[in-house]
Amino acid sequence: MDDSKLYDAIVIGGGPAGLTAGMYLARARYRTLVIEKEDFGGQITITAEVVNYPGVPRTNGHALTKAMRQQAQDFGAELTVGDVTGIEEDPDRSGLKIVHTKRGDYRCFAVILAMGAAPRKIGFDGELEYAGRGVAYCATCDGEFFTGKDVIVVGGGFAAAEESVFLTRFARKVTLLVREDDFTCDAMVAQKAKDNPNIEIHYGTELVGVQAGEQGLDRAVWRSVATGTQTVWQPDDGGTFGVFVFAGYVPQTAVVKGVVDLDPQGYVIADEHMQTSRPGIFAAGDLRVKDLRQVVTATADGAIAAVNAERYAAAKSLETGIVPKRVDHSVYEQEEQQAARNKPAGTTPAPAPDRSQSEDPQNTVSAVFNDDVIKQLNVVFSRMARPLTLQLQLDETKTSSDLKAFITELVRLSDGKLDMIEDKVGKIAPNGRGEFDVNDSLPFAAPLVSIMVRDDAGMLVPTGLTFHGVPTGHEFHSFVLGLYNAAGPGQPLIGDEAERIDAIHDPTEIMILVSLTCTMCPETVRASQRIAAANPNVRAEAYDVAHFPELKEKYDVMSVPCIVLNRGGRQTVEFGKKNVSQMLDLIDAL
Repeated sequence: MDDSKLYDAIVIGGGPAGLTAGMYLARARYRTLVIEKEDFGGQITITAEVVNYPGVPRTNGHALTKAMRQQAQDFGAELTVGDVTGIEEDPDRSGLKIVHTKRGDYRCFAVILAMGAAPRKIGFDGELEYAGRGVAYCATCDGEFFTGKDVIVVGGGFAAAEESVFLTRFARKVTLLVREDDFTCDAMVAQKAKDNPNIEIHYGTELVGVQAGEQGLDRAVWRSVATGTQTVWQPDDGGTFGVFVFAGYVPQTAVVKGVVDLDPQGYVIADEHMQTSRPGIFAAGDLRVKDLRQVVTATADGAIAAVNAERYAAAKSLETGIVPKRVDHSVYEQEEQQAARNKPAGTTPAPAPDRSQSEDPQNTVSAVFNDDVIKQLNVVFSRMARPLTLQLQLDETKTSSDLKAFITELVRLSDGKLDMIEDKVGKIAPNGRGEFDVNDSLPFAAPLVSIMVRDDAGMLVPTGLTFHGVPTGHEFHSFVLGLYNAAGPGQPLIGDEAERIDAIHDPTEIMILVSLTCTMCPETVRASQRIAAANPNVRAEAYDVAHFPELKEKYDVMSVPCIVLNRGGRQTVEFGKKNVSQMLDLIDAL
C-alpha cells in the first residue's frame, strides 16, 4: 500500500462545503485530501455579489471561496485536481475505502461527498445547438455580450430573479419567463425583479425553442403552461437577442449511484449527521436532500460532516491499527509558534505574520497596484527561477497606453526579475531566432504583451505566452501565474500531465477569448499557459474580446471562455472552463 496516498478522510468536491470540511478535518490534524474536478470554489464563484454571508457584509463569490481555500490549505489540507470515477471498500485492507480517479487511486477511512450541482439544461429546441452562441448560464460572465440587446431569462427562482436585475445593466430589455404562477424564491429578491421597469415578466410560461439567423438568435417561441397557446417573439428592433437559463441545478451524483442511497431527483439522502446509507461516507452541500441551498448551509453541512468523519476515521484507525501520516507544521501552526516566541511575558499574543509578504518585501507605493497585490507579487518575484522580458506591441490607442503603464509598473516592482522592450506596430510573430517577423496572416495583434526569456547565447526566445489587451480584472492572476510558469519552477502538474505535455510534438496554437469580468476564464487561461510554458511546440494566446470585436464576430462568440485550438492544420472551437487535464484532452482529440 502506497502510504503517500493514504488519508484519514477524502473530500470529493472543492466548493464551500468541501473546503469547509477540509478545513475542519485538517485543523483537527487529520490527513485530508480535497479532490476537485474543475476549479475550486464551486458555483458560487460566478456570483458577482454576495451580501448574505454572516460576518461578511459585501463580497463576491470568487473572493469568498478564495479565502476558504486559503484557510483549508493553511490548516494543512491537501488540494488536488482530479476526476473521481468510483468509490469502493478496499478488498485487501478492512476499514479502508478506495477512491478511484482518472489519475490514480487514493485510500482513506472516511469520504465526504461535496460535488455540488451543475446548471440544469431544460431541453428547449436550440438549447444545446446555440450554447455559447446566444444561450448562456452565467450572467456575470456573458452579460456584457448582450449590451443594448434584448435578453430572455428562463426561471423563477432566486438566481433567475437576481440575475434578471443584474442583466438590466447591459440589456435593452429583459423578458423573464416564469413557469409557475409566481416566483419560488424569497419575496424581497423577487420584488426587485417585479419593480424593475426594464423587466417584463410572463408567468405560467415556458420556452419552446429559439432559432438563429446569420447574426445570432433572432426568433423565440414560448407557450402558456395552462392553455398551450404559443407565442412567436422577435425583438422590437429586429435584431438579435440572448437567452439565459436559470432553472435550478442537477446534483453531480452519478459517480455514487449505487454506492449510497439517492432520492428520485438524484440527491444524496443523509441524516442530521450528514451520514449517508453507507457507513463512513458523508454528504455535504448542494448535492444533499435539503430545504435550502445557500453558501451558509453548505459550509454548515461541511463542518458537521467533517466532525462526524473525524469520529469515524479515529475509530477505524484504532480498530485497524492503520495511522495515516498526520498533519504537522501547517502554516497555521507555524504562525502560532512564531506568535508564541514573539510574545513577551504578560502580554497578549502577537499578530500572525502576513503569509503573502516575502522575506524581503519592497517597501514601495504604487499608483497601479494596492498593498495586498504588491505583497502577492513580491512572493511570485522571489520564487522566479530566471528573469523574463516582456515584449510589448503597441499602437496609438488608449488600451496600448494603459498596457504600457501597467507593464512599466510591474517591471518597476519586480526588483530586476522583469524588463520590457517595445516593438513596432504590426502583426508580429516569433520566427524562432529570437527575432520577430511581420505576418499579415495572423488575426489581430496590438496591443499585446508577450513573455520572453533569454537563451544561453543571450537571444530572446518566445515562451509561447501572449496576452492581447490589458491583463487586469480576473485575468490579472492568470497573467502573474503565467510569469511564474514561464520563469520556473511553475505550478505543479498532477498525475501524468507532465508526460502528456511532453508528448505534444505538433505545433499547437491555443487561442482563449476572454472577458475581464468572467470568473471562469482565468482557470482556462492558466491551463493553456501552463502547457505552453512546458512545451515549446505550444503557443497560448489570450484575447480580451472587448478590444478585439473582429475575433468575437469571426468565431460567433456569445460566451466565454471560448477556446480556439489549432493543431496540425486542424481546428476546433470549444466553450467553457478547462483545467490542464481537460485542455490536454482537447489537444489529444484534435
